Amino acid sequence: MTAIEQYLIDTYRASQHGVPMPPPPGRDDVAVVRAVRSYEQFQAVLDGGEARHPWRAALRRMLTRPHPC
Repeated sequence: MTAIEQYLIDTYRASQHGVPMPPPPGRDDVAVVRAVRSYEQFQAVLDGGEARHPWRAALRRMLTRPHPC
């Protein structure tokens, strides 16, 4: 059963029992990714490092590592 099918079943049950509808699947995915990134930056600062911007770090890795062709 997919997440969408389970969501539809849960929505139907919620409407039958008069309880609040469940959140749609994937609604909080971006917030979770941001929270993980912020936590990693926070841990880097606590460990004595620098809270680097993730896009800059990814770009630096892409430009400095040899590309397997």
